[in-house]
Amino acid sequence: MGLALLFGVFFLLLVAGVPVAFCLGIAAVVGFLYEGLPLFIAFQRIVSGISIFSLLAIPFFIFAGELMLQGGIALRLVRLASAAVGWMRGGLGVVNVASSMLFGGISGSAVADTSALGSIMIPVMKEKGYDGDYAVNVTVTSSIAGVVIPPSHNMILYAIAAGGLPISQLFLAGVVPGILMCLCLAFVAWLVAVKRGYPSEAFPGIAPLLISFAVALPGLMTAVIIVGGVLSGIMTVTESGAFGAIYAIVVTALVYRELTWEKFKQAVLVAVRTTAMVMILVACASAFAYLLTLNRVPDLLAGFVLSLSESEFVILLLLNATFLVLGMIMDMAALILITTPIFLPIVMDLGMSPVQFGIIMMMNLGLGLTTPPVGACLFVGCVVGGERIESVVRTIWPFYLAILVALALVTYVPAVSLGLGAWIAGGP
Repeated sequence: MGLALLFGVFFLLLVAGVPVAFCLGIAAVVGFLYEGLPLFIAFQRIVSGISIFSLLAIPFFIFAGELMLQGGIALRLVRLASAAVGWMRGGLGVVNVASSMLFGGISGSAVADTSALGSIMIPVMKEKGYDGDYAVNVTVTSSIAGVVIPPSHNMILYAIAAGGLPISQLFLAGVVPGILMCLCLAFVAWLVAVKRGYPSEAFPGIAPLLISFAVALPGLMTAVIIVGGVLSGIMTVTESGAFGAIYAIVVTALVYRELTWEKFKQAVLVAVRTTAMVMILVACASAFAYLLTLNRVPDLLAGFVLSLSESEFVILLLLNATFLVLGMIMDMAALILITTPIFLPIVMDLGMSPVQFGIIMMMNLGLGLTTPPVGACLFVGCVVGGERIESVVRTIWPFYLAILVALALVTYVPAVSLGLGAWIAGGP
């Protein structure tokens, strides 16, 4: 009865349009009252959920991403990608994917990627004769690179929800899957462009390519500083995030000279608002997860899933399908915090590394950001591109297939996500 009340209140509020964080918090309070537990325990769980030093990295990552958006780094990355791969048939689609891979690897946010690159690429693609639905499809699906390629603040949430995994291992594990996914998307973008007869751009030459690289290099160094600081052990993830934000200010204000005072205030405002939303979500999800554990939900669900089949292949397929469905109806950060304690023991019983499982979760829930009915990236892309969601969804399925191919490889071939870390560590 307690579980029915907990989930009943949560889904009732969710359907009513209440923000996910408040749905979790209110449902948790109702659950604590029903169980007869003192409310000060609920308060303790809420406070303890955000009293984690690693969480300080999230506002720094978000702030750095906003500074790059406001300070012109995204535009320079697009120019670099255009000079490198714009000569292909339908080259602007491939440029879009390559730009997302570069910018996503710096901002760490799929929504920021969609907003920043979409406002640049979609109008240019339409002007060059590309259909609006194609431009939005490429922009939206390639934005998932921001949650897979490091640095990603969603990986920090997963590391905390998984009991304190080393974030450096997650960052390493996301490199190859993120690049693989972008390659699959670029191939599909090229296929669709050939089928529709989209034009190609002339290759600008080696000299302009090198110039574009030199101009974009200061911005690219932001990712090197953030990720390199963590992987080398020189800095913690929080320290690298802070240093990356400082470096982004220096580059955008003094090198590119595009970060005006008004743009700086806008970046601060958006970063503060986004950070507040994330922290409230983490705090309320902590109390909600405590009640799930109290009612033995992880054990019960693990037993149910394992009873469906003894095949590891089938179990992993079911878990992927579950994540895909959940990602269509709930916020990504909330799902990471709620489902990690439930599903992680199941895959660990199968012998899967929690690091590999984290990348699988990132890709699944990232795909949810591009699907109706609550896909944030899909909505942002359609607004920026001026396209109806219905027309975009009708033609987006080849790009979904590309992501699913990459997801299948990550799920069933552990070396895709774990091989780079093992090679760097000198393992097999």
